Amino acid sequence: MRLGGLRGRLLVAFVLVSLLSAATATVPAYDQAREAILERAGASAVQNFRDRVNASVGEFDVPPDQRSLNRLAEAIASGSRDAKVAVRYRALVAPADQEAIPARLRDRVRSENRLSFQRVEWNGAPWLVVGTPVAFAGSGRPSGVEVFQVISLQPEQDDITALLTTVRDGVVPVVLLAAVLALLAAGTVLRPVRRLAKATRRLADGALETRVPVKGRDELADLAKDFNETADALQSSVAELREQEARARRFVADVSHELRTPLAAMTMVSSVLDEDAEDLPPDTAHAARTVSAETAGLARLVDDLIEISRFDAHAASLSRQDLDVAEVLRATLSTRGWTDRVTAEFVTVRARLDRRRLDVIVANLVGNALRHGAPPVTVVLRSTADDVFVEVADRGQGLTAEVARHVFERFFKADTARTRSEGSGLGLAIAQENARLHGGLITGSDREGGGAVFTLRLPRNGKEADR
Repeated sequence: MRLGGLRGRLLVAFVLVSLLSAATATVPAYDQAREAILERAGASAVQNFRDRVNASVGEFDVPPDQRSLNRLAEAIASGSRDAKVAVRYRALVAPADQEAIPARLRDRVRSENRLSFQRVEWNGAPWLVVGTPVAFAGSGRPSGVEVFQVISLQPEQDDITALLTTVRDGVVPVVLLAAVLALLAAGTVLRPVRRLAKATRRLADGALETRVPVKGRDELADLAKDFNETADALQSSVAELREQEARARRFVADVSHELRTPLAAMTMVSSVLDEDAEDLPPDTAHAARTVSAETAGLARLVDDLIEISRFDAHAASLSRQDLDVAEVLRATLSTRGWTDRVTAEFVTVRARLDRRRLDVIVANLVGNALRHGAPPVTVVLRSTADDVFVEVADRGQGLTAEVARHVFERFFKADTARTRSEGSGLGLAIAQENARLHGGLITGSDREGGGAVFTLRLPRNGKEADR
């Protein structure tokens, strides 16, 4: 359990609230009970002291001597619980030990001429000190005799300590019960939250049919309802977009197929005009060559669209055969007249690949390097036990991070100012689709020392990718 998580925070909050509640309820009650115990004990001790003084001074003569003071102290102290009695008359004191009697209390008894008391700590224990002046009978005039009694409050302190122990022992179960309730409450709250989090992750992974059950009428139920409504809207939007995309792809495929036949005728006618251009007037010859070039470009675009449509329709398949990969690469360069423009470093590698699709991939990579890179363009063939690697590198401007992210997208142009190029803008996308069909991949990056490098990885004997 994470302390910073919702469960941990709920647990800490419940425990703190229970501790605060227990402290709020028990501390004032403890203080009141403690004061009540001490006040009751003090009142009883004062009254007992007053009665014993009144009973003992009846036959006491003033001025007294030391012996009569000692007898008076013994008479008052007799029968008292842990009491120490001291009697003073001017310089005479009985007994001599009066450390527990605070000087302030002695002054108050003498100045106010009435009974006074004070609670003190003496030798690490609580005591009650009571003092009273002795007056002449009848006149009430002070006789100069003062009597003090020091009474132990240790029994009352023991009762207070026992009360504190009881209160403390009662708080611990309350805190434990609060912790259990916090865990139960956290489980009740977190269970639907975890369901929502799991459903959100599934939705983010593409499982758009994901929904959560709506239970109850609380805020979590409203949240689950909102999640389901959002998922419904998202699923509808995605379905609509996919339908629009499918319709667009079908339209492109249909148009491409419909254009193929007339383009074949146009290509044949433009080829004838191109061959006879030297016999035509200059302006007519230029127009004929322009028509021939544009027709050829349009034909390549249509062929690429038809090829990409096959991938979209999942109609593309592999025709594997055992190949000498180096021989295929040499044929690719030779057929297109690139042998003198490309530096090749080949090793003998045999693999089960689709020859036509391998030729398409390498032709697109090398053609792209020749058109948009700068010489020298190199093609390196190497292999491992499991894979075949073909690296096509140039010394051009290289790939920025932004271009590297989008370079395999359809109709992507690295230079947005360039509206037309010799390629259709589908070459690298088709190459990537062919690589994936083999279970491989093409990656593009900057080359150390300048330029770009595209690396094709194909499994030597891999199964066709699950598309």
